[in-house]
Amino acid sequence: MASSLTCTGVIWALLSLLSAAASCVGFFMPYWLLGTQMDKPVSFGTFRRCSYPVRDEERQMTVMLEQCGRYASFHGIPSLQWRICTVVTGVGCGLLLLVALTALMGCCISDLISRTIGRVAGGIQFVGGLLIGSGCALYPLGWDSEEVRQTCNNSSDQFKLGSCQIGWAYYCTGAGAAAAMLICTWLSCFAGKKQKHYPY
Repeated sequence: MASSLTCTGVIWALLSLLSAAASCVGFFMPYWLLGTQMDKPVSFGTFRRCSYPVRDEERQMTVMLEQCGRYASFHGIPSLQWRICTVVTGVGCGLLLLVALTALMGCCISDLISRTIGRVAGGIQFVGGLLIGSGCALYPLGWDSEEVRQTCNNSSDQFKLGSCQIGWAYYCTGAGAAAAMLICTWLSCFAGKKQKHYPY
């Protein structure tokens, strides 16, 4: 089976897939911020939440519904910063996935990835990682929203966690972005085989 990638390129393709998968899984999971409300564990992502209060009309009281789900609408996301974070991180994850899938196809298709295309792909990975990193940096700006404050004993604020803690999904997303920006971008410079020169 012909490949358009060098040995370094194959490592780049696999690492690109791993970093894209880490960022995408972390982005989708609602475990960026962990806290408790009404003695129930609550967690937030950028556009998803686990456990939320609902009114029980039979018992005439508010109870915690322990299930995960997306916010009903884009404007239902608790803060403007989290909305921006959702869009920016989503676009970054999309770019990392695009490059990772192209790199994997380069393992099987000859003449798909030249030196130039490899470097362009690395540039796209850098931009994708930068977008995800920006999303991760924006996320703490939303910790002053009412929903988060209720979960963090009314002691959270921008860049101040209160009684909450950062969850594994936040770290997973950031680690994928860092690997894409720092390692994959560098490896992409050596990924493609030299361009063939055709006589015509």
